[in-house]
Amino acid sequence: MKIAQLSVFVENREGRLADIMGILAGAGINIRALSLADTKDFGVLRMIVDGPDKAIAVLKAKDIVVKTTDIIAVEVEDRPGGLSKVLNVFKKAKINIEYMYAFVEKNNSNAVMVFRVEKPGDAVKKIKGVKILSAEDVYK
Repeated sequence: MKIAQLSVFVENREGRLADIMGILAGAGINIRALSLADTKDFGVLRMIVDGPDKAIAVLKAKDIVVKTTDIIAVEVEDRPGGLSKVLNVFKKAKINIEYMYAFVEKNNSNAVMVFRVEKPGDAVKKIKGVKILSAEDVYK
């Protein structure tokens, strides 16, 4: 149930993000979720895409630094308290969350939360009572 997340290191300069999105678009790669964190000199663009291997290849071919990280995605009820319920499941399982971000599914009434945890494989085994999504669920 682990999902490949791409982390792309982006120079903090005008047009650079548009260039990277253009490379992915030109390769027919669909971005399912993303998060961008920045500093003065560079940003870290975290993405889930529908073709991670292809995305890595096209980005590296353009000398863009990219690495993969395994994350997990969990379905969250889109209502007050939905995220709190999921976070309490993580707390009960003693799983530390390094970071998270969300996206909304177009064909579903629930949201999807993406979690980076230290050992995703172990976390998946410990999590009970929430729906963990497969890579195929997230990529489609």
